[in-house]
Amino acid sequence: MPSILFACFLVQLLIHLVNTFGAATINNILWNLYNMLPTPTSRSAGEQKKLKRDFMKVRHEMSTTSSQQEFAKWAKIRRQHDKLYDQLEKSKASLESSKSTFDSSVSTLRWLGTNGLRMLLQFWFSRQAMFWLPKGSFPYYAEWLLSFPRAPLGSISIQAWTLACAAVILLVSDALVAVVAIALGTGSGVQGQEGKRMEEPMKVRGQGTEKFGKN
Repeated sequence: MPSILFACFLVQLLIHLVNTFGAATINNILWNLYNMLPTPTSRSAGEQKKLKRDFMKVRHEMSTTSSQQEFAKWAKIRRQHDKLYDQLEKSKASLESSKSTFDSSVSTLRWLGTNGLRMLLQFWFSRQAMFWLPKGSFPYYAEWLLSFPRAPLGSISIQAWTLACAAVILLVSDALVAVVAIALGTGSGVQGQEGKRMEEPMKVRGQGTEKFGKN
């Protein structure tokens, strides 16, 4: 049973991380990692980067060339610019289609590995007690709520355990965010005070110099 308790906690932690960072951000990170591997789209992504570099180079060269004084050279560069632009747009369309398919597959797998797995665990172990409460420690209605919906009375159901895990993870996450915010705010305040202390002697010196000049 401890393995089930840990599995529920881990699944709830993964769900919290996905909700915190966002599905789109996770998909983009996985897409970049996927293109670093020898995959069918990695070559297309590399070619697109090369096309983009060549396009920006030609675009800069065209902007620095006068269309009136060097028309022949400018026209040649313009043809290269248009050709690279068409190739770049085709490459973008192809990669966007591949990324859309990739995002759909990743989203499905992510849902199955988080919410889907949580629903499966809650259904499969709904009649089992995660652990038992001390007999007579809680009133009947509390025992009934903690064992809801189908766990034995006097025990903690998997649904109640999942809610408890979610609450603890949220509290710890909020506490960590608050600690980091306070630490960053304290550091900024200390730097501001040091800056003011350095400015004060400079102001005093400036005032002394002005008085001396008047005399």
